[in-house]
Amino acid sequence: MAEKIIQLPRPKVLGKMSLEESIFRRRSVRDYDKDRDVSLEELSQILWAAQGITDQGYGFRASPSAGALYPLHVYVVKKDGVFRYIPDGHKLVQISDQDLRPSLVRASLGQSFIRQAPVDIIISGNFAITQAKYGARAFRYVCMEIGHTAQNIHLQAVSLGLSSVPIGAFWDDVVKKNLELPDNQEPLYIIPIGFQKTGHEQEKD
Repeated sequence: MAEKIIQLPRPKVLGKMSLEESIFRRRSVRDYDKDRDVSLEELSQILWAAQGITDQGYGFRASPSAGALYPLHVYVVKKDGVFRYIPDGHKLVQISDQDLRPSLVRASLGQSFIRQAPVDIIISGNFAITQAKYGARAFRYVCMEIGHTAQNIHLQAVSLGLSSVPIGAFWDDVVKKNLELPDNQEPLYIIPIGFQKTGHEQEKD
């Protein structure tokens, strides 16, 4: 397919909910309203919170990175395809027009809420980038960085009235194949995001 670029709306730096309230309200939710989509504005804000550039002069991003090397890559899976987030210019590049959420469910041991959520964020890491500078410490640093990025995503989702859940149980090789990730990238994290289905209790974790 021809490469399609989507320019994302400018992210806001002032929101309606305080950080403290976002922390207080964050819960893991596994039941989503499949009829309510996440808007482009909301997705833009979430991606900016994950890896958006917050200092144009130095290129620093919303999540800290050892040596400012930024080995993480963020992908978006929706019903209309798969997209890669490009922090420089705050945009999405479409890499597939297929709905891969059913494949992600199978790769994630049948966790059906991955398909129910309108948006799934997949974060991959290139350990070689960090390893070139920090050697054996690279594994620790990349794991730390993905934790920073994921927490930003979860809290930003709450502040927008959305819900999310962290997922680490999946077949790495199957997810990598489904998304056609480059050889030097390993999938590390899946985050379904959407509106909680009404009438259901949130998970207490």
